[in-house]
Amino acid sequence: MQFRRKALSKLNSGDELDLPVRFARPQGRFVLGVTVLVMAVLGAWAFDGSVSAKSSAPGILTRAQGSYLLQSPFSGQVTAVPAQEGQLLPPGAPLLQVATEQGERTVRAVAGGRVTSLVAKTGAVVTTGADLAVLERVKSAAEPLVAVLYVSGAGGADIRVGASVDLDVRSAPRQRYGVLRGRVKDVGRAPQTQAQIAGFLGDPRLAAQFARQGSPVAVLVELEGSTATASGYRWSTAGGPPYPLDSTTPVTGAVHLPPQRPVDWLLP
Repeated sequence: MQFRRKALSKLNSGDELDLPVRFARPQGRFVLGVTVLVMAVLGAWAFDGSVSAKSSAPGILTRAQGSYLLQSPFSGQVTAVPAQEGQLLPPGAPLLQVATEQGERTVRAVAGGRVTSLVAKTGAVVTTGADLAVLERVKSAAEPLVAVLYVSGAGGADIRVGASVDLDVRSAPRQRYGVLRGRVKDVGRAPQTQAQIAGFLGDPRLAAQFARQGSPVAVLVELEGSTATASGYRWSTAGGPPYPLDSTTPVTGAVHLPPQRPVDWLLP
C-alpha cells in the first residue's frame, strides 16, 4: 500500500526541469582527458615516430683477407714440424717435412701468413690432400681483426653499410665485459655456399655451421678501435676484457637496422 502511494505521488509531481544535469563526475572527466591525451600522443607517434630493430646473426673474428687451408701435396710420414701455431710465415716458408717413397719432401706455405692451426704432428701418416694447417692471410701481426657475420638471405636486405653493431664475444662474457662495438663495412651481394665460406675461413666445419640454415649473406664488420683497452677495441664497458682477442673466436652480432615508421606495419 505504501509503495502504491509513492508511485501515485511520483506521477502527479511535475518534472524537475530546473535542476542541472550532471554528465560526469570530476574523476570521470580526469580519466577522459588522460585517455584523449594518450590517444593523441599515440596517433602522432604512429605517423611521425619510429621503431628501432636489430638483426642477430652468428659470426667469427678473423682478418679481412680470411684464411686458407693447406693440404698435403703427397703421401708419407711427418718427420718434422718446424712451424709453430701463432707464427707468421713468409711465402714459401717450410711448414713440415714428410718422408715419402721418393725421399724427404718439404711442405711449404703457399701464400704465407700466420699459422692458426697445425693439424699434422710429428710421426703422423698423411695422404695426398690431407689437411695439414690453417693460415691467416696477413702480412703483419698488427693487422686489425674484423668480424664476419653470416646473416640469412632475407635478413641481409635490411642491413646498411655504416650501421652500428653490438658483438657478443664468446671468450669475453657479456655480463662482465659488455659487448664489442663495430660498424658494418660491407654487405655481400649474393648468398654464399658452404664451399665459398670454407674457402674464406679455411675451416669446412665452421662453414657447415654457418650454412646450416641455408646459404647466408656475409656481413663484414669493422671493429671500433680504442687505446684505452687491453684488446685495442671499444667495448660497452669502460675497459673490456683485460686480454687481447684472438681470431677464429665465435661471436654473435646484433646489427642495428634503420628506424621504421610504425604506420608502415600498423596499417594493412
